[in-house]
Amino acid sequence: MANRSTFSLFLLFSLLLGHGVTELQASHHVYQHLQSTSETKSSPPSQPYRTGYHFQPPKNWINDPNGPMIYKGIYHLFYQYNPKGAVWGNIVWAHSTSTDLINWTPHPHAIYPSQPSDHYGCWSGSATILPGDKPIILYTGIIDPENTQVQNLAVPKNLSDPYLREWVKYPQNPLMEPTIENEINGSSFRDPTTAWLGHDNIWRVIIGSKIHRKGLAVLYRSRDFKKWTKAKHPLHSAKDTGMWECPDFFPVSTSGQNGVDASTFGPNVKHVLKASLDDTKHEYYTIGTYNITLDRYFPDKGSVDSDSGLRYDYGKYYASKTFFDHEKNRRILLGWINESSSVADDIKKGWAGVQAIPRKIWLDKSRKQLVQWPIVELEKQRENHVQLPSQFLKGGSRIEVSGVTPVQADVEISFEIPDLKKAEVFNPSWTDPQLLCSQKGASVKSALGPFGLLALASKDLQEYTAIFFKIFKGKDKYVVLMCSDQSRSSLNDDNDKTTYGAFLNVDPVHEKLSLRSLIDHSIVESFGGGGKACIAARVYPTLAIDKNAHLYAFNYGTEKVKILNLNAWSMKKAHIFESVIEDLK
Repeated sequence: MANRSTFSLFLLFSLLLGHGVTELQASHHVYQHLQSTSETKSSPPSQPYRTGYHFQPPKNWINDPNGPMIYKGIYHLFYQYNPKGAVWGNIVWAHSTSTDLINWTPHPHAIYPSQPSDHYGCWSGSATILPGDKPIILYTGIIDPENTQVQNLAVPKNLSDPYLREWVKYPQNPLMEPTIENEINGSSFRDPTTAWLGHDNIWRVIIGSKIHRKGLAVLYRSRDFKKWTKAKHPLHSAKDTGMWECPDFFPVSTSGQNGVDASTFGPNVKHVLKASLDDTKHEYYTIGTYNITLDRYFPDKGSVDSDSGLRYDYGKYYASKTFFDHEKNRRILLGWINESSSVADDIKKGWAGVQAIPRKIWLDKSRKQLVQWPIVELEKQRENHVQLPSQFLKGGSRIEVSGVTPVQADVEISFEIPDLKKAEVFNPSWTDPQLLCSQKGASVKSALGPFGLLALASKDLQEYTAIFFKIFKGKDKYVVLMCSDQSRSSLNDDNDKTTYGAFLNVDPVHEKLSLRSLIDHSIVESFGGGGKACIAARVYPTLAIDKNAHLYAFNYGTEKVKILNLNAWSMKKAHIFESVIEDLK
């Protein structure tokens, strides 16, 4: 790349385009004294917390998924990666490909600091497929020690290579940069989205930003993808939400589960705007209408513009990004699951961070929320199927699910409630489901709940992660609370053992209560109500590891519940990495 002339690069970009963060989070502490000058050589031999079928490299730190796409039948995942250690820093775009989004092959790093426009790092961004099946990446670069953030462009060196193993940067980078005239805070200007093409044949993209405490989706337009102009108004903004990281903006069909391309408009779609909030490390989304004339997005009435509104995931899940899989007509959601262990423990084990299982997402028939479900390809990893017969589970009891590997399993269970009349009365002041779950955890009995699963449990129940439901009687309807209680997940008190919670939009009078949990050594990723509420948790048991772990269905409420179905499978280990390719060319 160093031997190419500026003219040659310009000619290449002209051919590719001729049709016509930094992810620098406040919580990403830079541990300078922990940054090694050489790569981590190996991880400790005993690794009870490494995942079997969730994506992670063999060593070092990872965070945001970047630029996911499908090209010539091959899925591409780029991600933020530190080649020099298990803490955040030295970030490059690592790159892997897959034919099923579960089994992955590594490639050399795709994007790494090599220009003045990204001298201090290559941070988060997105991929867009231009007409003629031409992939292009927009990403954030840092240009100085003051963290001034700009937007850059890169394209594949060889479009005939389905693995897109080499990328070249536009010689005229940066394309978008903060100035006093455009009123953008230079240290709060990052994470470009997938671009979309308007009816006027002009491209649009949004960049996350803020003004004081107002979160912004800054809108830019371009006719050729090279020269971008900031719009007078943001696509959308919200007061008191702080910095919007990793924004995402895409259409969803109002009928059926099929996804649609980012440039789809009309009466048969709604639009989704997602922001990752730097202040709280939560993500939220709204569903609304995109006015293509005004280039403004308007959330629907009742769609809350803060992290007290709708969230993809109510657990440890951040920096998510979607892409349209045009070969299977679906929209896929990817997200980063950070550690809950201490920095010292992360360094000891030699790695930190994993990617959540890719999820298919679509608009619920109510049109008031999204539904998520693990991609169907994951089911090919299932083996050793165990099915329990339908049965009542009396209050204060549990049954063990035997015959599967408890540390690497996929479990689906559904419940029916014979008698709802004795449900505890719901207090209208209980507006925070996470707080409610922490106050009414797995050890706090009520009439209807807690009931669900005890995952990664030790035989004597000194350790367990409880994923469960509780049902309350509201003023005019029943309220279903879904919890993931990590308070007893480990005897190691250095871990974050937060309890997570969500209100589940399911009517137990007319609907069954279903729960699916993906258990993978240090992850319990749960889907309630067929994917209406999701909670990802990181747990690190000291007793319930490997063959000493157990899995139970339980009911600690006073009233009996009925297990309609319980199906469980051991999960085969995915082929993800035999080695890591660190070649920086």
